[in-house]
Amino acid sequence: MSTEAMVIEGVREDGSKLRPSDWIERISSTLARFGSDHRLHYSPWVHPCVIEGQKCLVIAPDLQEKDPEGYRYVMDFAEQNGLRIQPDRRRKEQPVEHDRRLN
Repeated sequence: MSTEAMVIEGVREDGSKLRPSDWIERISSTLARFGSDHRLHYSPWVHPCVIEGQKCLVIAPDLQEKDPEGYRYVMDFAEQNGLRIQPDRRRKEQPVEHDRRLN
């Protein structure tokens, strides 16, 4: 099990972009749940993010323990599509609950 968050970039190892371009949102919503407010909430372990202008999928270190099937699904998808996977080196993360519409 990894001790740090991982980032899956929307770019393949060969530099090409994966299509369809909304794959990150699709995976995030697959692992999301509806809350008591009847809104879809991203999993605390998998959520979309933009890092240096690049759409990415952030995987929390405890996803493998909390949701082994979800972890395998995400990692298999990334590996089968040759996506870049790297440790999350950002210093300050934005909370998952952040909603730009509230600003």
